[in-house]
Amino acid sequence: MDLDVVSTLRCPLCREPLAAAAQALRCPRGHSFDLAKQGYVNLSPGRAPHSGDTPEMVAARAEFLAAGHYDFISSALDRVARTAYQSGLVVDAGAGTGRHLAAVLDALPGAHGLALDVSKPALRRAARAHPRAGAVLCDTWGRLPLADRAAGLLLNVFAPRNGAEFRRVLRPGGALLVVTPAADHLAELVDRLGLLHVDPDKADRVAASLGDHFALAEEHQLRRTLTLSGAAARTVVAMGPSAWHTAPVSLDGPVTVTASVRLGVYVVP
Repeated sequence: MDLDVVSTLRCPLCREPLAAAAQALRCPRGHSFDLAKQGYVNLSPGRAPHSGDTPEMVAARAEFLAAGHYDFISSALDRVARTAYQSGLVVDAGAGTGRHLAAVLDALPGAHGLALDVSKPALRRAARAHPRAGAVLCDTWGRLPLADRAAGLLLNVFAPRNGAEFRRVLRPGGALLVVTPAADHLAELVDRLGLLHVDPDKADRVAASLGDHFALAEEHQLRRTLTLSGAAARTVVAMGPSAWHTAPVSLDGPVTVTASVRLGVYVVP
């Protein structure tokens, strides 16, 4: 794992600094965490309450993102990152396969990144997403295994938000970039297949979860009309939350759908 990333990590048991030692990370008190052969390290303090996305969901996401359908999101993150980033680690909380993190690191040649996720199948991909990125398994609802003020930029794309921890690890002058689905995101598929709807109070809930710790500095509404093959439409269903509640769907293409998301840029007030 990248040593610049390792230097920011903290032991989940005693919060002492970690150091690399023979395919493991160890703290001064003797706690040791083996590096998986795929390149990530498990820094959960105990058994995680959930295992995150399944191998099937992760494979679907990798396929859909590789086809470029959500590159408009990565591009927006890149543009904001070039202005917002000053120094420190780029952390993606709920990174999935690490594709968005890799795109941002490409836009910031001097930066190092860290993918955080609770899904082992996702981290197996995220660990290989970029040569300047590391990958750590942890529950982002809990305490993050990072030093105070270690991050200069924090990404949160379609993932849980932990306002207190995001504030703790973000340094002064840093920014939190949050991407959430808008009410009409994939509406054509939602209506046609009876998928989970986006909560109409989503924006209010995001504001409530972050309002005690951050101020909203910018907001961007991002929309694209996507023309998907039947296979791609099935894939986008299989990679999202509806995969937990919906039987495999049968769709013939092409299918026209609206991709609609909100990008909020948050700073420390």
